[in-house]
Amino acid sequence: MDTALWRLVNFTHIMEYIKDYLDENRDRFLQELFGLIRIPSISSVAEHKEDMIRAAEYWKKSLREAGCDKTEIFPTVGNPIVYGEKIHDPALPTVLVYGHYDVMPVDPVDLWESNPFKPEVRDGKIYARGADDDKGQAFMHAKAFEIMVKTGNLPCNVKFMIEGEEEIGSANIAPFCREYKEMLRTDIILVSDTSTISLQTPSLTVGLRGLAYMQVEVTGPHFDLHSGIFGGAVANPINILATMIASLTDAQGRIAIPGFYDDVLEISLEERAEMSKAPFDEVAYKKNLDVAALYGEAGYTTKERTGIRPTLDINGIWGGYIAEGTKTVLPSKAYAKISMRLVPNQDYVKISELFQKHFESIAPASVKVKVEALHGGQAYVSPMDTIGYRAASKAIETVLGKKPIPVRSGGSIPIIPQFEEILGVKTILLGFGLESDACHSPNENYPVENFYKGIETIPWFYKYFTEYSGELK
Repeated sequence: MDTALWRLVNFTHIMEYIKDYLDENRDRFLQELFGLIRIPSISSVAEHKEDMIRAAEYWKKSLREAGCDKTEIFPTVGNPIVYGEKIHDPALPTVLVYGHYDVMPVDPVDLWESNPFKPEVRDGKIYARGADDDKGQAFMHAKAFEIMVKTGNLPCNVKFMIEGEEEIGSANIAPFCREYKEMLRTDIILVSDTSTISLQTPSLTVGLRGLAYMQVEVTGPHFDLHSGIFGGAVANPINILATMIASLTDAQGRIAIPGFYDDVLEISLEERAEMSKAPFDEVAYKKNLDVAALYGEAGYTTKERTGIRPTLDINGIWGGYIAEGTKTVLPSKAYAKISMRLVPNQDYVKISELFQKHFESIAPASVKVKVEALHGGQAYVSPMDTIGYRAASKAIETVLGKKPIPVRSGGSIPIIPQFEEILGVKTILLGFGLESDACHSPNENYPVENFYKGIETIPWFYKYFTEYSGELK
């Protein structure tokens, strides 16, 4: 019998050895993840440039030690991209694993209960920036790959592509993919940068929202003024900005930008009914967030608002005097950062242009307005009728004992739609994070059990994807 076929047939027996390897190396795997987390690789802050390089080098070393035959760091005009591969049989399918080593800023740091770059395990959770997004989740793949290689049971070829700019828009990975398209040739892309409902009620992400991220500047007088002498005579940019922002949504929670909904792909009642099968406890949801009531577009459930409907949110607003004490100033400028999450059919470039046109049109003559599009990306849908989805669903069911519920995530990974455009293959979103992991917020965390369950599940994806690919030949 062909060796590769023998491995597939006997995979269940082989998994006993794989579990033994995981049990023997649990502590080491966790400590190696901690080593990566300790590197403050904040891509949006220029002073962390050296940390980005350190994180890339850490990944290269990890992939080499895990069993990649080729590892390389590719410089870009931004942060470097790490590549690794093990091609042990060109006749077998290839899986390309994508992840990112950059993380969000930690501000406000005083709200953290521990140092964000000194990982701690409390109540079974890893607390640190990047614990979930995406160091913890991406590192599962390195360790699952190591297990398969070290036990001699890798059923397919595996490639890794780890970037350092996902949190700032992935500006350089699309050009990288175009330049090295042949090197990156694959049958499927596998990503763990999304969530699951829970290990008891697993889910599989089948859609991501797009993103249009804007920054606005409102200018009144050309320098700060005394608010007593000039207040009432000169427009206050902060007051004006607040009024303009308030007008961007109506009383029904709909976005009031003309043309905003023109291209929104409406979901059928049947699809909405299928999505509603995902369990949702509104009381627990509000309690976890410490809010008395929920808010959103009228006519849709909370889960629909965060998965299949577009939104507009103010991510930051500033201007004037904000230090301790008082300073009676009428500020010259006010600023805000505004993100719009988009759904399939909405083009982020078009939405950015609509936003700019509208925001400029509602500005009174008493101020000047500047609108800048910072970054964005398209929405993405991963069909459920592909062998990639079947393999991921079966892998989750094998390890967790339940078939996962398909869900659409409210988050965005702008590069995912570009992968399909450039590399011509679909992406499977095999996430193990939880909504409660506080990604992008103080006290980000990731359950240790989810980390290990992810490591257990990924080899099964390799197995089923290889099997299902063989059925097509």
